[in-house]
Amino acid sequence: MGTPSGRGTLGDFGQYSIEKKLATGGMAEVYLATRSGPHGFEKQVALKRILPQHSRDEEFRTLFIEEARMSAYLQHPNIVQVFDFGERERDLFLTMELVSGASVARVLSAIQSRKVNVPLDVVLHIGSQTAHALRYAHRLRDDKETALDIVHRDVSPANILLTVDGHVKLTDFGIATISERTRRTEQGQVRGKLGYMSPEQVLGKPLDGRSDVFTLATVLTELLIEQPLFAGEQELDVLVKIRDGEITPLLETQRRLPAEVRAMFEHALARRPRDRPHSGELAETIDEIIRRRGYGHGPERTARLLSQLELVQGASTYAPAGRATSVFRTDNLDRESAEALKDEDASAPVLYRIRKADGAELGPFSFPRLVEFFTSGEVSRGVRIRKASGEFVSPDQLPELSRFVTSPALQWDLAEIENSDANGKLASCVMFDLLYSLARDRETGVLHLWRGAKRKKIYLVDGVIEFVASNDRRELLGEHLIAHGHCLKMEVDMALAVLPRYGGHLGDALVGLGVLSSIDLFRAIRDQVHGRLLDIFSWRQGSWAYVRGVRSHEDTFSVGRTPFEVLRDAVNIMPTDELDFALADFRETPLRKSPQLSAGLAAFRLDPSWQRLVSSLQDGTTCSGVLARETAFGGLDVDDVYRAMFLAIRCGLVEFADR
Repeated sequence: MGTPSGRGTLGDFGQYSIEKKLATGGMAEVYLATRSGPHGFEKQVALKRILPQHSRDEEFRTLFIEEARMSAYLQHPNIVQVFDFGERERDLFLTMELVSGASVARVLSAIQSRKVNVPLDVVLHIGSQTAHALRYAHRLRDDKETALDIVHRDVSPANILLTVDGHVKLTDFGIATISERTRRTEQGQVRGKLGYMSPEQVLGKPLDGRSDVFTLATVLTELLIEQPLFAGEQELDVLVKIRDGEITPLLETQRRLPAEVRAMFEHALARRPRDRPHSGELAETIDEIIRRRGYGHGPERTARLLSQLELVQGASTYAPAGRATSVFRTDNLDRESAEALKDEDASAPVLYRIRKADGAELGPFSFPRLVEFFTSGEVSRGVRIRKASGEFVSPDQLPELSRFVTSPALQWDLAEIENSDANGKLASCVMFDLLYSLARDRETGVLHLWRGAKRKKIYLVDGVIEFVASNDRRELLGEHLIAHGHCLKMEVDMALAVLPRYGGHLGDALVGLGVLSSIDLFRAIRDQVHGRLLDIFSWRQGSWAYVRGVRSHEDTFSVGRTPFEVLRDAVNIMPTDELDFALADFRETPLRKSPQLSAGLAAFRLDPSWQRLVSSLQDGTTCSGVLARETAFGGLDVDDVYRAMFLAIRCGLVEFADR
């Protein structure tokens, strides 16, 4: 911004005189500025500029330019208007409408501290005007009448502004997606605030305007029930609740809501996008409720609420800096961890030695290497450990190792399988049949698998995969995060240094240190667990044993797929010759649909082409007949026919006609 000058301002920025700073975010800062013109013309604006430390960063510059580009299209009374965009000495800036009033975030804070309700008509008024803003953005076309497919992606309380006269302004389209922006819309890229995301946003799926509908409904629900719709002790709990569309606080609220209002919210909060209304439909529904109930004074009632909450005294200005309130901050470091890291940096690292049962000593090792020894099963809790210059002691006497020597899921001796309920050898298709039978029978227990020194355990509860453990070093969380570019090795080591403060959980430490956001950790763990599972289906040798009733006693994390969906994914990676061999004895056997076909198809969530193939099967048809039909008329290639038929026969979606 240059060196501040005198004249009662903080300095000049092109044609603008800077008066004071209003806000600072992770990407930009916002100032109150005045533009002067001929004959005494003056206009106050909010001037937003990229932070100095990011002004040379091409990624940040691209984001900022895209925000300005996006804003050029947006001209609507319920959207904060952007007036100007420019560059001064490599400093990018834009100027926008200065809103006098308060954000919905401030309203939420005020009602919680004062224990007051937001009137229903005010909530509906805020919902109506925000939905109209979204409808405009979602339907916007460029000069060539090409749909822009804009998605806001961050309809959170901080970005819904209420003016002193009670009107609504939606702001901060800086992280929105637009269809032509391919580089910034890669699948899985996260933009948004924790607690105000849609299920598809949490899962990294493609977004459309119905994602904004979900997040708007989340904000409005919070205004009504005076508590976050999605809350939990851990950030991962919040993400899981969003993913599952768990709206229990709305369903159980003590506040009396008209049936039509409750139905409108449940519709907008449907887990699947296809079950939600579009923003235009939502706007029309809210407007109709307002009309039928005689709520005709929304602006006046909203302005009165702001005054009662003392949020607009002096007509306070509000101009967001863009992602200013994001929970994903790199400086999100608790005091204990900061002190621990400072100690680590100030002195030599603590080293450990291992004494095995036969008296042999290993080391010295750093703590990260010691943790790796335990999690990979290279050493067991029967060893002795010496920390620094201390005495050799049992690992459970060192608090930093507590989780690794007490959690059953992280132990790799095979004593547990001595009392197994079933066991056998692994071979082609054995793992597939095992997992299907455990899921079908809703088993609770642990499935041990081992091949040489490589071991895995799958814990199930009522047939649902609860936890997957592996001693393969490449599949440990830290290695997975590094290998997939989520963080650097030095960052994993930094998190391991403060691991005891996070109960031995590496993911929590990485989030606590600000290395990873909760959403990135959520997805990384989901992918890691899914990868551990799919790897097992490639085992053609080894052994297995199932022990009924055993639980992991770990903080569990859903794999994000049902066991049936895991089997579907496994079929997709199985070699074609193996599938061909498995079907060889049944190629000419007449088939018929199973009575469980409909329920089975829903459970497996098959690709539409596979679902068509299986559901259109005629009684008496053979695998050879299906293959001939699809090759000639259906459009599926040979590999897909083999995969679909293997899954259908193996999992009882179809059955042999003569049995």
